[in-house]
Amino acid sequence: MVQSAPEDAQLVFFLLFFTLWVTHSAYAQDLNYLKFVQDATTFSPQDNHYDYIVVGGGTAGCPLAATLSEIYTVLLIERGGDAHTNPNVMRQENYLFNALQNNDKDSPSESFTSEDGIPNIRGRVLGGSSMVNFGIYSRGDANFYNSSGINWDFDILKSAYEWVEETVVFRKNELDLWQSSVKEALLQSDVTPDNGFTLDHEGGTKITSSTFDATGRRYGAVELLNKGKRGNLQVVVNATVEKVLFTSNSTDISAVGVIYKDSNGRSHQVQVGGNGEVILSAGALGSPQLLLVSGVGPSSYLASLNIPVVHHQPFVGQFMIDPPMNMVSFLSPFPIPVKKGSSDLQSHPFFLLPMSSGSLKLASERTVSISPRVRFNYFADPRDLSHCISGLQTIAKMLKNPIMDQYKFEDKDGNKYIQFLGLSLPENLSNLREMESYCRRSVAPFYHYHGGCTTKKVTDSDFKVTGIKALRVVDSSTFVVSPGTNPQATVMMMGRYHSVSQNTTFTMF
Repeated sequence: MVQSAPEDAQLVFFLLFFTLWVTHSAYAQDLNYLKFVQDATTFSPQDNHYDYIVVGGGTAGCPLAATLSEIYTVLLIERGGDAHTNPNVMRQENYLFNALQNNDKDSPSESFTSEDGIPNIRGRVLGGSSMVNFGIYSRGDANFYNSSGINWDFDILKSAYEWVEETVVFRKNELDLWQSSVKEALLQSDVTPDNGFTLDHEGGTKITSSTFDATGRRYGAVELLNKGKRGNLQVVVNATVEKVLFTSNSTDISAVGVIYKDSNGRSHQVQVGGNGEVILSAGALGSPQLLLVSGVGPSSYLASLNIPVVHHQPFVGQFMIDPPMNMVSFLSPFPIPVKKGSSDLQSHPFFLLPMSSGSLKLASERTVSISPRVRFNYFADPRDLSHCISGLQTIAKMLKNPIMDQYKFEDKDGNKYIQFLGLSLPENLSNLREMESYCRRSVAPFYHYHGGCTTKKVTDSDFKVTGIKALRVVDSSTFVVSPGTNPQATVMMMGRYHSVSQNTTFTMF
């Protein structure tokens, strides 16, 4: 954040992505969580009724299920497979492979194109999107907590972050030549202050951590299942939940279980006990989609699709947001070594908290096997364009810094210039029409979508779906605003936080 312009505190863009080394040795690969995991085709429930059924073994679902299992019986249901069976998931040098090779039904990520015409991906593997992302780990900002609609207990929140971090986070302060150049150029471009290393979200420039260790091995949310209690936790993979089951009494609706389908197409039903709950942790696309298919949503819309209405909930699928990414790419006149590592350089402006939002609709009224139709409405609000322009002007200022000259080419007259890859930044940065055009033409997804089951609209401050008993949503679909940075730290924290905050007998540390 530029200190002289605090109104841009929410202005965030993708500038550049930097990875650092760590000095400590990598953790030994811990696959003990596999003792909890079974494939849906061979899965045998240990009980007819569970205390909790968690739908979605992703970034929130893994820590949520592991914590609940300290005391309760838990069934965690994941539509994807095990991450460690795919080496491309686990290696940092291959993470782009996950974004490209996602059309096969067994791939760790699934491609979809929003109705804005922008290609996107979503996680489809045990551990969710934490297993296919860039690995940046940074805690959420104060604006997120203040705007979330949740009355946070900050002691529990801090301990929940720490519980996650002791397993999946790696860090170091040192920068290589390229990273040092960029950091210094940012600081001299008024992207201040220099916060050094911190996991907290701070305005300015900082070094944070990631979920890759010194060898380039990924530690995602799936590692948190190792904290589960044997005998209480069961994890079933390659199982697609098709519907939430409810009591038939329309005046006192309660979730009682789910129906899921295995990879052979066979349907299975599991239920919760008398005081049990179903918790949706299927993500910003999966959770609202499952509610709609199950009959929870706008009654007129559901009726138009011939879906029996269980509960009228007008805001399911609304307020869908993906912070737009406007990446400036350029070539270097010499190879820049790519190191394996586990910390990252971040700066403000770096991620945008957009004012624009869209909606989610069903692509098929009877199945969740097809991604829903979603529109994010990038730059629909003119304030987002203003923020984009301001961020690009900061990037341009950084690139003009003499520190960056070594990364420029030289023409026959000795003049230095940036060799842009793809779209070039407009020469006249004060021409608003050209800058707005650049923003729209260069927009890309940030893969940080949220909304669809937002707090105070669909869920209450305890993550309960309003008007329905024994049903909660704990994932990024409840976010009212972005965490202000990479969301995976906040989402993993939420999984742990919810479990502990609801029952103080859990181990906090």
